[in-house]
Amino acid sequence: MVWIVTKYLMTAAVVVLVSEVAKRSDKLGGLVAALPLVTILALVWLHVEQQPQEKIASHAWYTFWYVVPTLPMFLAFPFLLPRLGFWPTLLACVLITLVCFGVFALAVRGLGVELL
Repeated sequence: MVWIVTKYLMTAAVVVLVSEVAKRSDKLGGLVAALPLVTILALVWLHVEQQPQEKIASHAWYTFWYVVPTLPMFLAFPFLLPRLGFWPTLLACVLITLVCFGVFALAVRGLGVELL
């Protein structure tokens, strides 16, 4: 139980760190947010919990493929925000990401990458 609480606290600390840095500097906050901190933590947790190397490698592999279709959201968000407001922009970005993910999953299927 202590281990799970430790994992939650350390992972939450990353989110708090990103939001606090972003309040002080847009550029530095963006840089810290762009770092794969959550993925690194997940890889560490998997390793510490003695998961097989194949599972850890597979997690990193699929993380790469799942990140790619999320990138258009980061271009759409600053464009839509002044036009729609925060919540509609966030909803639109979720929908954009879902569409991009579906199209991307179909596109990479031809490369032998099964995301769905």
